[in-house]
Parts: sequence; structure tokens; C-alpha cells
Amino acid sequence: MTFRFELLQKDLGSRARRGRLTLPHGTVETPVFMPVGTAATVKAIAPDDLERIGAQIVLGNTYHLFLRPGHERIRALGGLHRFMAWERPILTDSGGFQVYSLASARKIDEDGVTFRSHIDGSLRRLTPEISIEVQQALGSDIIMAFDECPPAQSSRAYHEESLERTTRWALRSKEAWNSEGGSYLFGIVQGGLFADLRRRHAEELAALDLPGYALGGYSVGEPIPAMYESISISAPLLPEEKPRYLMGVGTPEDLVTCVGLGIDMFDCVLPTRTARNARLYTSEGVLNIRNARFADDPNPVDPNCRCYTCRTFSRAYLRHLFQAQEILAARLATLHNLTFYCDLMAEVRRQIEAGNYAGWSAKWLEDRRLRLRESRAATRAD
Repeated sequence: MTFRFELLQKDLGSRARRGRLTLPHGTVETPVFMPVGTAATVKAIAPDDLERIGAQIVLGNTYHLFLRPGHERIRALGGLHRFMAWERPILTDSGGFQVYSLASARKIDEDGVTFRSHIDGSLRRLTPEISIEVQQALGSDIIMAFDECPPAQSSRAYHEESLERTTRWALRSKEAWNSEGGSYLFGIVQGGLFADLRRRHAEELAALDLPGYALGGYSVGEPIPAMYESISISAPLLPEEKPRYLMGVGTPEDLVTCVGLGIDMFDCVLPTRTARNARLYTSEGVLNIRNARFADDPNPVDPNCRCYTCRTFSRAYLRHLFQAQEILAARLATLHNLTFYCDLMAEVRRQIEAGNYAGWSAKWLEDRRLRLRESRAATRAD
């Protein structure tokens, strides 16, 4: 099975797109949310859990797997799919985000980036060539070009310098990529909130004619309205016939908004990280299940949710697990949050198919704002 992206339907009242992405390890219906499995695992849950909740594709992280256990070891053990017992598609980040997130422990030069390992303090080197080598050794369905992701507050001059370097790294990533190896390379458009830089970089990377393209450099400290405005400008710059991936974004509200701006693929650690911190996304808003008001609450986390947690346990029980610091708390909360995200994206696809996305999303976002205000007020009153 080879790479193919089919654009099945476009919403008349927005830029929302319904698509189908065919990859070596299966078909992905878009728009799609991709759970993050940084170290070859989506924290707190197992691959069969992911299948049951409807996850279609997951992420791994090049930098972390490069450090531990090492790409050669994973290759010798049959590749990342076999290693983590996930036979559906996998996308791996290039390690470029760690250039941003580990800024205090790395040094950038023209050739690549030197990191000080957070595991043992050793110096480790990533270049475009090494990043592509690692990702292809892992056997990922989608691999990302090595890039730099500058903080939002960086100056225009630095964004321009970084963008030019990222273009050179994208060229080197393409040259290092074995296009016959079963992994498909996506480019990453940078440029911060500067519309002219986004346009320039999109044109430069589109000239490489890669299988797909991502928007990077968002959700790195900029105000949310400014992020939405920039994405509304940047998404249409990407080739219409290829998948559009927004990296590292975000909340349920972000997903619904940005689908309407023309985005097909999303990833974010938010649903899994917040789950481990007792914050649960529901049709009634966001619940902090540690709040005292849930101590005697016999209701499910979300009465409208199909997940195992909501079918089986009460809010009172889940609060008890968090208060007692039981491992099961993280598992049950993660199952719920990822089910919420997968079901939200399934509804998004249905609404685009029905030709009603613009109207549905406007109402959903307005209802969501009301629910979030109510849940925040209830939390403050607790």
C-alpha cells in the first residue's frame, strides 16, 4: 500500500475539508487528531485501548527515541510498529520541536543541533541527515523534515534567519530521504506570525513537491486570536491536493476552529497530559475531578460519553483514585480524554459530509464557550 491523499469533500461555508489518507499501515480518515506517543507509548494506555477508542494514527518522537532505546535497536527488533505493537500508521516528528522546547540544553549551527541529553548529560547530535536516517530506521509512515521552531516572541530578523536555515535543512532532508523506503516526507512551513514570511516559506517548500506539508511554529507563546488569524492566512498557502498538518495544536476549540480554516491533521499532548493532572474534557465543559464537589457524585464523568471510564465508574470513584494517587486514575482519565477527542473529530467529519460544517461549528463553539464559563464558575465556587 502506497501514499495517497484523496480530497473527498469541501464545506461550502468554510474551508473545512473531508479527506482520506492512504499509508503503508492503513487508511486515515481526515480531519484527524493524532495521539502523541513520544517514547513509543501513549502514556497510561495500551495499543488495544487506542484501537477501541478509534485512534487512527499516533505520533512518536525522533529525539527521544534516538536517545533511548536508539533507532538501531528498534530497527533490529522489527521497527517501531512491531516494537510498540501498533500496526496502524505512525508519524514521527523530526526532533525539530526539541530545538524549541530544550533551548537551554542545545546549540544550533548551520549543520544541525547539538543537544545535551536530559538522560545522562551526554552530547548528542541531530542534523537533517541523521533525523531522516533515524525516522526511516523506525519505519514511520510519515516522517518530518528537520526544522527549527522559534519562540513566538523572537524578532522578525531571527524568524527570517531561522526560516532560511529551515529551508536549507528541508532540502537536505529531501536529499537524505529514500522515497522508496515506505516512509513519506512532509515539509514544515515556519515564519511565526509574519504573513509575508509564511507565504515565502510555503512557496519555497511547495517547490520541493513533497507528499504533504505542515504548519509549525504555532502554540509557542502567541495569543490564541493571533494564532487563528495567522493559520487562516497560512493554511490556504499549502498545496490544496496534499494533506495539511497543524503541529502541536491543541484544545477542542482549536481543532474545531482550525478545521474550518482548512487543516486536515492535528496532534497535541494536551488530552493526555491534562488527563494525568485530573482535568477532563466533557460535553459539559472541563472538569477538575479533584474538586470536592465530586466526592459524592455518582454520575459518570460525561453522561454523553461512550468510553469505558464513563460506562463503568462514577466521578466520585475517579476523584478517589486521584486523591489516593492510584495509577488507575491516569489510565481512566486518559481513556476518557482521548475518546472525547476521537469522537469530536468523528463528528467533525460527519458535519463536513453533511455540508453543514460552518453552521455546526459556529453553534458548537458558542455552546462550548458557555459550558466553559459554567465549569470555571463551578470550580471557583468549590
